Amino acid sequence: MCDKSCNSNGKQLCLDSTNYCLPNENSKDLESLAYDDQHVKSNTSFLHAVINMIGMLIGLGQLSTPYALENGGWMSSIILVGLGIMCAYTSHLLGKCLQKNPKSKDYKDIGHQAFGTKGRIIVTCFIYLEIFMALISYTISLHDNLSIVFLNTNLKLLFHLSTSQILTTIAILIAIPSLWLRDFSSISFLSSGGIFMSLLIFVTVACTAIFGGIKADHQIPFLHLQNIPSISGLYIFSYAGHIVFPNIYTAMKDPSNFTKVSIVSFSLVTTLYVSLGFMGAKLFGPQVSSQITLSMPHDQIITKIALWATILTPMTKYALEFAPFAIELEENLPSSMKSKVKMIIRGIVGSILLLVILILALSVPYFEHVLSLTGSLVGVGICVIFPCAFYIKVFWGEISRMSLILNVVLIVIGGLLGVVGTISSSKLLARSLKRAHHST
Repeated sequence: MCDKSCNSNGKQLCLDSTNYCLPNENSKDLESLAYDDQHVKSNTSFLHAVINMIGMLIGLGQLSTPYALENGGWMSSIILVGLGIMCAYTSHLLGKCLQKNPKSKDYKDIGHQAFGTKGRIIVTCFIYLEIFMALISYTISLHDNLSIVFLNTNLKLLFHLSTSQILTTIAILIAIPSLWLRDFSSISFLSSGGIFMSLLIFVTVACTAIFGGIKADHQIPFLHLQNIPSISGLYIFSYAGHIVFPNIYTAMKDPSNFTKVSIVSFSLVTTLYVSLGFMGAKLFGPQVSSQITLSMPHDQIITKIALWATILTPMTKYALEFAPFAIELEENLPSSMKSKVKMIIRGIVGSILLLVILILALSVPYFEHVLSLTGSLVGVGICVIFPCAFYIKVFWGEISRMSLILNVVLIVIGGLLGVVGTISSSKLLARSLKRAHHST
């Protein structure tokens, strides 16, 4: 799934089945991890680029699509499709910015190209915040599904932890060694496993609809306007992946096909999301869980497969999501420091961060609210607002009036979705925490 390809002044690693190019600055200790650009060429085919982009898009968001559709009403599917079209367009804009300045290789470079050092800093903060919040969501999902798989298991240890909390802690401890990996071919293998698990979840839900003995006869409400702000964050999160799209562009044999790659990828993913959303909502109705796997009949083998696929998906994500931060951490350490010492430092920092994520996930076990907050607070900026702002700034003086109006409108729409979604999901999260506090 990984191409050994990176243009210009860059080092390459595979991130979530794509090429993640790193700057050469102070990167002598990365020689064993990367490929020198004078020995390799961008050689990703059109099909491979589509697979990479789909792999980035399909993930945790698909689990909540039936819940979002049921709570928003079937008319909210227009928002899901509309956001898919918007995000495909903003993906195209990122490609245009890269075409304008071939020296830009990743999302942060485009931010620097458009708004200088401040732009790079702001974009970097958003990227790491999205990664951090996404990992909390993955860990909550891990906890929820483990509690169903080991429903009748009873473990008693210190600290008054429940069985599901103990099992989640064990799973995190198992995942921690992956953060010490410096062999990115191994990390890429984990990425491929994550893509397979995501597709397996969709297949198992479809099999439940066809062979599970459950009648898909629930009526989906027309529209619940009051729920739109919170579910819009869930829909936005489903299309998160823009931070790696520039790396897909730079790895392509023919970058001029990048727009076609975006159209094909987003069309297929949007079709999958809409199909899964209607399928889950029709199957389980108002009882549908925020994660579709938790609603499936617990006694069926197909459900056990889906649950284990959902459990293994986060396990494949931790090293992948931590990789960009780990590389940047190593680059900022003194060049005189030995490679082994750097590896130990990054491993310790990664382990501490993952344990912090574990504590937060167990303290805030509300998957749909955290996922919605992630989409509304940071996802909409990375997927919609920033690409439009980059394009306007980079092409200022060349952009047509209609194009300018379109991008400004998208920024306004993205801003409104972000603000109302953040407020709504924050209130719901606070309310859930307050309710949990009173119940204890």
